[in-house]
Amino acid sequence: MSRIALHAGAKRLFILALAVAGGLAQAAWAEERQKEISALTARIEALPDRSRLLFDLTGLPPVSAYPVANPPRIIVDLPQVLFRMEANAGLSPGDKVIKSYRYGIFAPGRSRVVIDLAGPAKILKADSEAAASGPRLVIELAPTSPAYFVTTTEQARHQPSDPPAPMLPPQTAKPPTDKPMIVIDPGHGGVDMGATGKHGELEKDVVLEFAQALRQKIEEAGRARVLLTRDHDMFLPLAERVRIARENNATLFVSVHADTLAAAHVEGATVYTVSERASDAEAARMAEKENLADQAAGLESKADADEVGDILFELTRRETRSYSRQFSHSLISFWKEVGAINKNPNRSAGFVVLKAFDVPSVLLELGYLSSDKDLARLTSQEWRERAAQKTAEAVDAFISKRSREARAPADGPADAARPQ
Repeated sequence: MSRIALHAGAKRLFILALAVAGGLAQAAWAEERQKEISALTARIEALPDRSRLLFDLTGLPPVSAYPVANPPRIIVDLPQVLFRMEANAGLSPGDKVIKSYRYGIFAPGRSRVVIDLAGPAKILKADSEAAASGPRLVIELAPTSPAYFVTTTEQARHQPSDPPAPMLPPQTAKPPTDKPMIVIDPGHGGVDMGATGKHGELEKDVVLEFAQALRQKIEEAGRARVLLTRDHDMFLPLAERVRIARENNATLFVSVHADTLAAAHVEGATVYTVSERASDAEAARMAEKENLADQAAGLESKADADEVGDILFELTRRETRSYSRQFSHSLISFWKEVGAINKNPNRSAGFVVLKAFDVPSVLLELGYLSSDKDLARLTSQEWRERAAQKTAEAVDAFISKRSREARAPADGPADAARPQ
């Protein structure tokens, strides 16, 4: 072989090696960019004329920030970020600009920081930057006039704030079944953390663990199918939770929560149904708080859609609410065996999440994170399993009763429905 041919072959090998190395470098760069960014710590710096909210990050994400009103808040949108701080990192007592803040998943691939303002404020800076200590997110705010705040919120209305529809995994074909569908709704999630316990326990985590245990118990009984509105830490608007129940022809919808109260001695589970007028002041407070869940995630409040006022709609709604009350009473009787019932366990109010006119719905308040006794129960796997079992038995009893009622006309005497 000639020397020229050898040089040509070596040159081709060298070019190939460069191409391979370049491809590997590009792949490594792409992989690095795909790595999940984490937020490790958060803190507020109070300056004489402004306040800075700082998050220490592991990367430099793009940032979008804008104000919203009623109440005054600053919304900061990011690609998905894993927040690794303690739950009480969102407290900022005494700051003149930032009242509090929260953070979490807002939609698939998106995270959000919601800052509650002590008064009207303007955004001086909202960006990620490379500091000497590492990457960080800097949100710098200063007090401003009410007129300026109103102007900027109006200008920001064109910003997309509603989350896109959840990305559901592809569904495989399933054999047809006539088993009833039970939809379990773990309250809150993602950027909407819900209530917080004294040791940092989060309502959104407590209720998800219970919902997963309840799903397992119902599925083990084999009489019903079960769908969770969320099976991980994600935000869902209230209307989306209702839509999931209705579009899946749910036989029963159970929304699961765990609140806090100023009175630490109050304990025990409560079951709520929907009504135009609250049964008592506590039920009214609870409904008002839960109906602000969308606002907690930075969404604008929206008026309820007009309800159809025809006779068929009204009859269906009355029947649905009757079934809801029946299940509420049954659930309370089963829970008494668990030994943790509120002294006034059967209540009602205008909960948005219970307003599906054709799906029997209840809100199960597992207990209060502010009660030492309830907190010990809610964080106990043994208690959770027993409580989930009793809830599943109540669901099974409800399904059996509905099934018997559906068969009753056909099981009667053959001549009973025939005119004489």
